[in-house]
Amino acid sequence: MDITNSVAVVTGANRGLGRHFATQLLERGAKVYAGARNPASVDLPGAIPLQLDITDPASIERAVKTAGDTTLLINNAGISLRQPLIGGDLDLIRQEMETHYFGTLGVTRAFVPSIEANGGGAILNVLSVLSWLHLDVTGGYSAAKAAGWAMTDSVRHELAPRGIAVAALHVGYMDTDMAAHAPADQKTDPALVARQALDGIAAGLTEILADDLSRNVKAGLAG
Repeated sequence: MDITNSVAVVTGANRGLGRHFATQLLERGAKVYAGARNPASVDLPGAIPLQLDITDPASIERAVKTAGDTTLLINNAGISLRQPLIGGDLDLIRQEMETHYFGTLGVTRAFVPSIEANGGGAILNVLSVLSWLHLDVTGGYSAAKAAGWAMTDSVRHELAPRGIAVAALHVGYMDTDMAAHAPADQKTDPALVARQALDGIAAGLTEILADDLSRNVKAGLAG
């Protein structure tokens, strides 16, 4: 995909990895809608703040009307509530699934007609190494990301005939607020992750593994 002439919507663009996506897209010449639940929190020069709560269908509908020229959708918004599946709070587990699976799917379904009408383009879903590595303390998050992985693969096949490429990004801990609890030596620079992901989209990759942990876990799945 030609990033330079793209029109991108980045969900969760006000901080963390999403802000790096928006920054680097602007640097590459793209027009960028920076989605956030509170658009006033978007302080990136050149980006267009876009009110977007991915768990609110009315918010998604309004965003599509505003950003009708979209050709690239980056589904980055997410939460991490660290809930085990048996002992955790079921409402919080549902919240993770509503965000990472139903929220991402809802945004994707809403923007597909615009992307197709604009001549096609691409969608990137930000997943995680925990799509494959399922730990007890992050059971809710892992289940939601695993569902997101399956959804990404299925949607890729469904949208290919419509001129829309679909890619998945897998990564472990990054140096963002979401991973503030993790040891510093286990974190990857989110700017590097965003760069790898955008390069992958430009190259037409379907799966981007942004760190050694993701590459090693993926390689060991058959075991």
